[in-house]
Amino acid sequence: MIRTVIFDMDGVLVDTEPLHRDAFFRHFAELGITVSDAEYATFLGSSTRNMYQRIKREFGLSQDVEALMVRKRELFGAAFDHSTELDLLPGARALVEELYRQGVPLVLASSASKETIARVFKRFELYPYFDHIVSGEDFPQSKPNPAIFLQAAKLAETPAAECVVIEDSSNGVAAAKAAGMYCIGYSSEHSTGQDLHLADLVVSSLSQLDAATIMGLAPAR
Repeated sequence: MIRTVIFDMDGVLVDTEPLHRDAFFRHFAELGITVSDAEYATFLGSSTRNMYQRIKREFGLSQDVEALMVRKRELFGAAFDHSTELDLLPGARALVEELYRQGVPLVLASSASKETIARVFKRFELYPYFDHIVSGEDFPQSKPNPAIFLQAAKLAETPAAECVVIEDSSNGVAAAKAAGMYCIGYSSEHSTGQDLHLADLVVSSLSQLDAATIMGLAPAR
């Protein structure tokens, strides 16, 4: 049986992607580089560190990766703090609260930085519902590397095959399957262009999910 639910954050619980995109492209403009929309789409699900490692190599930037990350996060933080429209995605709070009421352990495994996760969790008061939070900044490689999900399972003391991951990106789904976990792909207007064919189940709305459905899923094999 499924024992633990692992959530991605961006694109699943909250849509901060437009804010991230704006911050990245503002920074690209400052750096004087051009990143296509198609190339940017391949970054989704990756950590900021891994993104800038790739960009630094590709464009031969002289700046230190840490400095690049700091500037991007400054731009994102300003946009996040001034946004009046940002909210949890439809169905996200209801699903989290129902799973919590049913005593299902919840873990967040997001490629976002700890700072960004903290901003979201504080703003939307999500801390009480999650047993553990895992940030992609603690891993040398981003999704589709499965390390972040394996760590989430370890913290939850749950075998990987008895975990279910809810993801919206190609990289995230690939990581979940590489970890040996059941994966629900969330195909929404916020995840256009993402290939979710590796997911065991694909939904277009979180309202299609409830505790009974999730806990009744067959463990990954």
